[in-house]
Amino acid sequence: MSDPLQQIRVTLERDERLDKALAAAAPELSRSRIQTLIADGAVSRDGETLDDPRVRLAPGTEITVTLPEPEPISAAPEAIPLEIVYEDAHLIVVDKPVGLVVHPAPGAPSGTLVNALLHHCGGTLSGIGGRLRPGIVHRIDKDTSGLLVVAKSDAAHRGLADQFLDHSIERRYLAVVHGHPDPAEPRLRSLAGISWEPGGVLRIQGNIGRHPGDRKRMTVLTNDGKPAVTRARLLERFDRAALVECRLETGRTHQIRVHMAFAGHPLAGDTVYGRRRADGALGAFPRQALHAETLGFVHPVTGEPLRFTSPLPADMERLLDDLRHESDGVTQPGRTST
Repeated sequence: MSDPLQQIRVTLERDERLDKALAAAAPELSRSRIQTLIADGAVSRDGETLDDPRVRLAPGTEITVTLPEPEPISAAPEAIPLEIVYEDAHLIVVDKPVGLVVHPAPGAPSGTLVNALLHHCGGTLSGIGGRLRPGIVHRIDKDTSGLLVVAKSDAAHRGLADQFLDHSIERRYLAVVHGHPDPAEPRLRSLAGISWEPGGVLRIQGNIGRHPGDRKRMTVLTNDGKPAVTRARLLERFDRAALVECRLETGRTHQIRVHMAFAGHPLAGDTVYGRRRADGALGAFPRQALHAETLGFVHPVTGEPLRFTSPLPADMERLLDDLRHESDGVTQPGRTST
């Protein structure tokens, strides 16, 4: 017989919102975890399910939170090489190579970053939120390279999850896109959710959710999906392409790929949200040209500001060199590092 589910009981001391009351009374739960528990129907009052995090409750109200049993680890430790940028007792920052899947899935049950971390960390990864994805608080796509932070302790997991929820994590990506984002382009000015900020920054705001006709793809939706904001800035202009920096305000699945395609500038090599519509180096690049170059956050336990950068991988450097060669004579703004 399995053990009973763990329950947390909270008595409100003042009139306040459900989510804020739980955050104050149960600091072991991150705000993102609280929102998930409320959405999953795990929070109740006298047997009545409370599914609105914003509902206000009177002082003296007793709330019960029923925590589901942790899921068993399905991944086995594997001796996969890792490029470790930083590590301490609470977290680890990894520079993920192209082709490495972050966590096990039906199409990739092994050989993932999680398998490698289980081997490297010897079972010290955080298990908050279930153990199928131990320590994972965010991810990047298989064919995207760059920086990823993983929690080793539960305290780090909670703190990092809250920073991602607050959008206070610094995330800077470098991407090669088709065409040149231009404030003077009439088509861009006519798109809902597209605006320009000082310094030539393209701001893309559009909810992202599952494509209604293809559940494996994401898309920009008008009346559904989750809010998402991406900012893109031109760094270097080529004949038919551009190097841009993309900064994430939110972190939705495939966000940069979906938003740049929505703006008419899909990533080079992205056959899901773009198409091979060019010859030469631009058309031959075999993956989405996207690299997670900068990751900055406050250490969730020590409070120390941390910031890491990763150089472009060799294949993207070669792509840029080829594009420069093909674009001889094209006026290019100087590439910047900020």
